[in-house]
Amino acid sequence: MTALPPQPLSPLDGRYRAAMGTLPDYLSEAGLNRARVEVEVEWLLHLADNRVFGTDPVPVETQDKLRLAYLDFGQEEIDWLAEKEAVTRHDVKAVEYLVRDRLERLGLGHLAELTHFACTSEDINSTAYALTVKRAVQDGWLPTFREVIEKLRAVSLELADAPMLARTHGQPATPTTMGKELGVFVWRLERVLARIEATEFMAKFSGATGTWSAHLAADPLVAWPQLTREFVEGPLGLTFNPLTTQIESHDWQVELYDHVRHAGAILHNLAQDIWTYISLGYFTQIPVAGATGSSTMPHKINPIKFENAEANLEIAGGLLQTLGQTLVTSRLQRDLTDSTTQRNIGVAFGHSRLALTNLLGGLDQISLARDVLLADLDGNWEVLAEAIQTVIRAEVVAGRSEINDPYALLKDLTRGHRLGADDLAEFVRGLDIVDAAKERLIALTPATYTGLAESVVKSKIAG
Repeated sequence: MTALPPQPLSPLDGRYRAAMGTLPDYLSEAGLNRARVEVEVEWLLHLADNRVFGTDPVPVETQDKLRLAYLDFGQEEIDWLAEKEAVTRHDVKAVEYLVRDRLERLGLGHLAELTHFACTSEDINSTAYALTVKRAVQDGWLPTFREVIEKLRAVSLELADAPMLARTHGQPATPTTMGKELGVFVWRLERVLARIEATEFMAKFSGATGTWSAHLAADPLVAWPQLTREFVEGPLGLTFNPLTTQIESHDWQVELYDHVRHAGAILHNLAQDIWTYISLGYFTQIPVAGATGSSTMPHKINPIKFENAEANLEIAGGLLQTLGQTLVTSRLQRDLTDSTTQRNIGVAFGHSRLALTNLLGGLDQISLARDVLLADLDGNWEVLAEAIQTVIRAEVVAGRSEINDPYALLKDLTRGHRLGADDLAEFVRGLDIVDAAKERLIALTPATYTGLAESVVKSKIAG
């Protein structure tokens, strides 16, 4: 059997590449290296701006040309770094050599020794990862996550008044509305969204073991902690971590990935619920022209968007959990387990984003079958037993009834029995309660026994 031409091993780089959006721009190996070049260039310029060791600030026009090393980062730089790393066997060192090369091309060779000055690789890596993850989340993942929430909000508000038989433990239960049940997911997701939006993207820049030792040896008069904080929080726009080992401790990453995994778990719950509603006939699926549901059964429209979302959320959740478990620990002052682990950040967010796009597509392809919901309600009048026994209790407390144990009375009437409107009306008329209470109960139907479902969802998630 002949070998295939070179193929992507991951479906994210093959079948699903179009769904990745801008994530590969940040979370690929090339995206990481571009951010590393950015950090190296900006650190050099920051040192010069602060006249460290008597240097003069680099002229603005020349700064702009040097910044092209990362602003115009492309295939030439990718190939250059690959060739250099094959010799150095060290990815960050190859980046340093690239910056030195660009300095020479611009006639700035006299600044070459400011490249990677007093840095350990993790000074560059922690800032580069913070930059790439921040940009990937804010530009490539959060907009789609927010879009899912907003789509779900719109559907929830549209269906806020659609009465539906609830199913606790899978069994008929006190009616609700479809909009209220979907609104619960909006409410849950918005809480997690707030936590993700509050993420601190942290970086360290304090040398080989987080002590600024080499910095002080080079010049003990410079306020190095302040200078490095200004660098991390100024041009890079990150949060500075002043107390670390050789590496930034990754706690912010663990927190972020836990929140994204939590969001995914909620969305997994949503996908399963909608799949179940489809199987019950509550939602009909809108046919897509030309699409095939089954290779042998022409009538089928399969809920594949929700099934694919489930699977991708499970993969993403597993990876995010592994990232959290691995990154939270580093042996003594540094081990290398985080290096390989962090290279899978993009895979985790890729599967998560793929799930989000599937959910968006799925929500666009369903329509509520209100008649099915009403028929289901009309076939389960026994759910009004809760209302009847609660009204009796109120009457007993008010001294208007002497019925003993209303709950047991209704349990005997309804448990294991199917009752209709006439059956319940006849039962209510024979109760020892005032006429006004009887009238309220007789007027009640499963479809109107939804309490404040419509108003609570509208008050909590509208706008």
